[in-house]
Amino acid sequence: MDADELDWNRTLREQWESHWDRQLRARLDGLTDDEYFWSPVPDAWSVRPRGSSTAPVQAGAGDFTVDYAFTEPVPPAFTTIAWRLGHVIVGVLAARNAAHFGAPAASYETWEYAGSAATALDQLDAQLDVWLAGVRDLGEAGLRVPVGAKEPYPEASMADLVLHIHRELIHHLSEVCLLRDLYLHTDPATKRAPR
Repeated sequence: MDADELDWNRTLREQWESHWDRQLRARLDGLTDDEYFWSPVPDAWSVRPRGSSTAPVQAGAGDFTVDYAFTEPVPPAFTTIAWRLGHVIVGVLAARNAAHFGAPAASYETWEYAGSAATALDQLDAQLDVWLAGVRDLGEAGLRVPVGAKEPYPEASMADLVLHIHRELIHHLSEVCLLRDLYLHTDPATKRAPR
């Protein structure tokens, strides 16, 4: 089979779907609220009840906000599973779904962050469904279209964006799995909720 016969849209979707279906989604099953909010280090960025954060920026529209700062601290802040899932749900998926696939507008400032692990996983599943349907609907020709001014590199193709988003998903959700492993293997006496 030559490159002209290859179904690039299917191939790009399968890059993510095979990883999600065979490895990642099962690793997220059973995520508890304790794990979701757990901080292995003091002052990690997290998702917190409104008004309880000491981070320079507390973004969000609902009862919970996400910690942030402009400019990012050096070294970067350590982040909890709650923060990482919030980043994936909003910054990686929901904002792109809005920009490219007609989903409702989404930003760190306007998002209603999940106050529980179950709600976060529901949000993640919902945004992934929108993303994959949008990518599927691009077809072959849509993958070649430039992303435009909605992205930092407007001349890049939608295929470039799909590859970027899939790398982001794989990398950040693998970090979530690593934090789950660390939580499981940490002495219960040393576990602490984020401050």
